[in-house]
Amino acid sequence: MSTATTPSVQSPASPDRTPFISWLAVISVMLGIFAIVTTEILPIGLLTSIGSSFTISDGMAGLMMTMPGFLAAVSAPVLTVATGRIDRRVMLGAFTLLLALANFLAAVASSYWLVLVSRVLVGITIGGFWSIGAGLARQLVPANSVGRATSVIFSSVPLGSVIGVPLGTFIGDLAGWRTAFLVMGGFTLAVLVLLLAVVPPLPSDRATRIDVLGGMLRSVNTRFAVAMTFLVVLAHFGMYTYVTPFLEQVTHVGSGRITIYLLIYGAAGIVGNFVGGSMVGRCPRSAFATAAALIGAATLLLPVLGRSDAGAVVLLAVWGVAYGAVPVCSQTWFSKAAPDSPEASSVLFTASFQATISIGALAGGAVLDRSSPSTVMVLGGPVAMLVVLAAWAHRAKGYTWPKLSQPLRDRGRPSARSAGA
Repeated sequence: MSTATTPSVQSPASPDRTPFISWLAVISVMLGIFAIVTTEILPIGLLTSIGSSFTISDGMAGLMMTMPGFLAAVSAPVLTVATGRIDRRVMLGAFTLLLALANFLAAVASSYWLVLVSRVLVGITIGGFWSIGAGLARQLVPANSVGRATSVIFSSVPLGSVIGVPLGTFIGDLAGWRTAFLVMGGFTLAVLVLLLAVVPPLPSDRATRIDVLGGMLRSVNTRFAVAMTFLVVLAHFGMYTYVTPFLEQVTHVGSGRITIYLLIYGAAGIVGNFVGGSMVGRCPRSAFATAAALIGAATLLLPVLGRSDAGAVVLLAVWGVAYGAVPVCSQTWFSKAAPDSPEASSVLFTASFQATISIGALAGGAVLDRSSPSTVMVLGGPVAMLVVLAAWAHRAKGYTWPKLSQPLRDRGRPSARSAGA
């Protein structure tokens, strides 16, 4: 595994940039990812209304979740390699503009295929912006603030669920789903202005090559990370994409109250994000397994206990806490599998996560069109539970994660001691 580098450039977090401007730059990247996350999962809250507008089934409407994931999975490695030497500020601006155009296209789409075209643009944006933005903290703030800045950037993921989707659903209920996308387009343009105003030029000092990604995939730890991510994300998005039809048909929640339910789920996700982040560093296996087990248990119980408002709320809160921990657990496993190649780890994390979102939404839609929302939950729960078995197998075989700068040939081999719980 190798990474082509040029002499390191001076960090933009230099004395001529005030701490205030440096942190504004971090916030602008966070808001960019917030806009991406919100746009990607916004159709979950608007699924029924969009489907009704074009007279399509809920399963067919789920393609809005499938398209971005597939495109992001492809574009993450392709764009990272192809644009490795281009100023990162320029690329961030280009992807943010593309996201705004995608939202505006969805807002004015006269047919469903135009909505899907807009979702293709969203997928390209996800793959490009995420792969670049996830590791920018070190170039925006001093070294002693990188950890905090990284946390701020990644807080955009649960915030997209707790603020973005419920707010978008509320706007959709109030003024129509097209207005929700129109507002997101305007917000994204505002983020673009802020980003260009406060983010300094970011010449790339490291370009990931294709052989870096191939080398990672030969590591047993990376393969475990891919498998566990695939299982839990497949289960989650196979079910969560269709949580609105479940709440409407099984819990009998009115459209106005669905926003509140999604808000509760999102707020629980923020809690899970911080709890998972504090656990995964010390107990990577236990953290990932616990999150997956809670998702499986909550969704298996939903068809039974979710028929009442109280039961649905409690189980959605448990589900939210559990899934809030999943992204940080998954990313940590990828990072620990290849500590010498952080950008390559971010690319593989993004690609595998996004591809599985698409597969999950597609599989869930196929089941939904042939059965019911309850069946989707019953089938998805056990899939999430398989992560517990994978985590146990990783521990039972005695695999450890490599240390920084450890030779590739030694990575992922079993040893007498296991790292983490």
